[in-house]
Amino acid sequence: MSNEHPVYMGPRLRRLRRDLGLTQANMATDLDISASYVALLERNQRPLTADMLLRLARTYRLDMASLASDNGAENIARLQAVLKDPMFADVDMPAIETADVVSGFPGMTEAFLRLYTAYREEHLALADRGAEAMGNAESTDPVAEARRFLAARRNNFPLLDDAAETLSAAVAEAGGLVAYLKSRHKLRVRRLPTEVMGGATRRFDRHRDEVLLDDTLDNASQTFQLALQIAWLELRGAIDQPLVAGSFSSESGERLAQKALASYAAAAIMLPYASFARAAEKRRYDVEALGRQFGASFEQTAHRLTTLQKPGDERVPFFFIRVDPAGNVSKRLDGAGFPFARHGGACPLWSVHQAFRRPREIVTQWIELPDGQRFFSIARSVTAGGGAWGAPRVERAIALGCAADHAGKLVYTQGAASPGPDSATPIGVTCHLCHRARCTARSAPPIGRTVLPDDFRRASAPFGFSDI
Repeated sequence: MSNEHPVYMGPRLRRLRRDLGLTQANMATDLDISASYVALLERNQRPLTADMLLRLARTYRLDMASLASDNGAENIARLQAVLKDPMFADVDMPAIETADVVSGFPGMTEAFLRLYTAYREEHLALADRGAEAMGNAESTDPVAEARRFLAARRNNFPLLDDAAETLSAAVAEAGGLVAYLKSRHKLRVRRLPTEVMGGATRRFDRHRDEVLLDDTLDNASQTFQLALQIAWLELRGAIDQPLVAGSFSSESGERLAQKALASYAAAAIMLPYASFARAAEKRRYDVEALGRQFGASFEQTAHRLTTLQKPGDERVPFFFIRVDPAGNVSKRLDGAGFPFARHGGACPLWSVHQAFRRPREIVTQWIELPDGQRFFSIARSVTAGGGAWGAPRVERAIALGCAADHAGKLVYTQGAASPGPDSATPIGVTCHLCHRARCTARSAPPIGRTVLPDDFRRASAPFGFSDI
């Protein structure tokens, strides 16, 4: 009796052939079979036996494990996540049908996923162009381009996570980042005074085989900079790959997106996906405790929590925003469906703006949008720079939040003294889109509402406007 175990993997065989640049006749000649048999294999009308797998591996010098495996489970999870979009609400797609589509038509699945990502990116671009028509030119701003690139992908890059996780294990085995740079790249790490660094926090000196760090950096920042250097050295391909599908109108926009992906990779080396996700659930998303466990700063940890949406292994979806004392938004990331203002600042009633009054203290708040959606957020001030007397410091505040449905999983909502969603503060996305007539913090009337004269009556709010 034959010990061969037949398997059907026609689509994978077709993709392999195309990746190798071969016709069916070319492959048939290489494998010493007929072209018609190759066609039958690719259409799953004949099984691919163990003997044929060995022929493929020997002929094209392939790893058997990589040939016999695929990313079907990940693509099933990705496709199921995409189909949750409200646009597909009336489409009945059972899980078994999703699996059939992915296994039977992997090429079409990948094409659909790429098309959906492009749709999201263009959808955001359209919103920017609409704002530009109203006199706002942010859509041509490279920062807006990079933000749009990340938002279209929910700031989640599974392939980059996987590559960084493998690299993180190698770093741990070597004894840490410094030891890894020494053993793998023959690079020495040196810490030098600020005046010697000439305004740089990190510099790669190729001639002396050294990575130079500003000695005023704290431990978390030093670790991040070393992880970032390793990411540039070893993960350049994985960093650049997502950019191919991006639609950038400027080189600066693409460069900013590339920097964001490199930072993503560095964070994934410091806080590997699987172990960090498990720890996050175990500690109920306690940002300070997680930072201590992984040697990361409060901001680094909060930022990483927004990326835990790997298809099939999702955790609580978070959104993140960082503002300065003047209200300027320097970073915003959304994995929770929070409708950030595309242009301008955030609502002044949001506690992220009050965090400066209570330095380094976590401020919690339930918030409610005009459409009734409720979210829970924490805010805290953070400091960048410093490290020595007279060294410049930058004070910012960050907010991390999630939808009300997930708030019960957070340590910050536990305890009898913790207020519930009924205590939510009414806020708006931005004054132009908020129609709360009695808001005393309003800085502009909402779009489409006529401002009333105040010759007979002056409202307590800055603007009185018509009901229609």
